Amino acid sequence: MARKVLVIHGPNLNLLGEREPGIYGDVSFDKLNAHLLERAAQLGLECEIFQSNHEGAIIDKLHAARTEFYGVVINAGAYTHYSYAIADAIKAIRIPCIEVHISNIFARDAFRSHSVIAPVCCGSISGFGLLSYDLGLTALAERDA
Repeated sequence: MARKVLVIHGPNLNLLGEREPGIYGDVSFDKLNAHLLERAAQLGLECEIFQSNHEGAIIDKLHAARTEFYGVVINAGAYTHYSYAIADAIKAIRIPCIEVHISNIFARDAFRSHSVIAPVCCGSISGFGLLSYDLGLTALAERDA
C-alpha cells in the first residue's frame, strides 16, 4: 500500500502563475497540483493537496495529518518567517515534515532569510522553483525506504 503524504500550500500560493511570475514562475496552481499528484504516484506515494490562506486552517490540517499521513511537504509562504503556531503544530504531530520554497528565501528580503519552522522540519528545500516540491516528495519517498 502506498504511503500517504500531504502537500500543504500556504497563503497566496493559490495565485501561482499570476503572482510575481518573475519570482514564482508562470505555471498555474492547478498545473502544479496535477504535476505533484503525478510525481507522487511515480514515487509510490498517495498524495493529498491542501491550500489555505488562513493560519488556523493550516494548523488544523497539520493536526489531522498526524493520524492520516506518513509525512508532509509544506510551503508555509510568509508564515514560514513568523508563525510559531505552525511551528508548534509541526513539532506536535511527530511525522516527517519537509519545508519547501519556490524562491531562494536567503537571496530575497532580509526577513525571508529566517524560518521559524525549519528547526522542527526534517529538512528544508528552497530556490529550485517548482522542483522544490518534487525534491520534497522524493525526500519523503526515500526516507526510511
